[in-house]
Amino acid sequence: MSSNDITIRYFAWMREHTGTSTEVIALPEGVTNVEELLPFVTKQSPGHATALADMLAVRVAVNRTYGDLSTAVSSGDEIAFFPPVTGG
Repeated sequence: MSSNDITIRYFAWMREHTGTSTEVIALPEGVTNVEELLPFVTKQSPGHATALADMLAVRVAVNRTYGDLSTAVSSGDEIAFFPPVTGG
C-alpha cells in the first residue's frame, strides 16, 4: 500500500456484486470527495457499477464515520459502502 492509496470496503449485497469485501486503489488525481470518487470505482467492473448504481440505496462512511457524497476523502482513508441498516 502506497501513501496515495485508499481502502474501499463493501458490505452485504454490495460485496456480492463487486466480488470483494475490500480493495485498495490509488486515490485518483483531483478526487476530493466521495462523489468525485464514484466514477472511478464504478469503472472497476460491471458489478461495481451495479452495486453503486443507486446511491439513494447506499450509505457511506469515511474512516468509520457516517458521511455522504460531499464527504472529503484523502490518501490513507477507508471508504465503506453499505446498504441501509434496518431493524426487525
